[in-house]
Amino acid sequence: MAGASDLNGAMPSGMVLNQEFFERDTIEVARDLLGKVLVRGMPGHERWGRIVEVEAYLGPDDQAAHSFGGHRSPRTEAMFGHAGHAYVYFTYGMHHCLCFVTREPGVPQAVLARALEPGPGVGRCSGPGLLCRALDIDRNLNGVPLSPPNIYIIDDGEPPRRVYETARVGVHGTGDWEHKPLRFCWDSPHLSRPLPRAFRAVD
Repeated sequence: MAGASDLNGAMPSGMVLNQEFFERDTIEVARDLLGKVLVRGMPGHERWGRIVEVEAYLGPDDQAAHSFGGHRSPRTEAMFGHAGHAYVYFTYGMHHCLCFVTREPGVPQAVLARALEPGPGVGRCSGPGLLCRALDIDRNLNGVPLSPPNIYIIDDGEPPRRVYETARVGVHGTGDWEHKPLRFCWDSPHLSRPLPRAFRAVD
């Protein structure tokens, strides 16, 4: 198993991903987010971690997506807006989850951040709820642009690792979509769930 990248020193530097990065095919965005650094601006400091696990949600046709069937509500409105914004929702009465809005306005697709390799002083990020708790992410960030100073993503040139595809986590009862390989991850000790033995590897 690959070890975590070294995020124990100074905050990584690099290019902040802009809206154009997210205005693309959602699966491509999901795969390309692996290895990038998610930064949460806090008063007087930043918290960050390297993205190692994401899931793609493909809008009205996707039975596991909040926007399935074109469902639109105050909760899901951010997904219908511009790419490069945060979609933060509250689930099970206890967890916040962070998604990155993709595609053009009116196409409600997004990428869920599932796990990070945490930076210095950051707690466990091996799951979407833990990730949001560790980075102090809640619905106050719903709909905000992914740009400094509040929340943004940096490409610091981390060398790529092998990308793995599996079915998404916790989407039982969604027909054929339950088994579609829309979870993308690097092999890391910080995954929300270890890679299965019979995974589908994608170069």
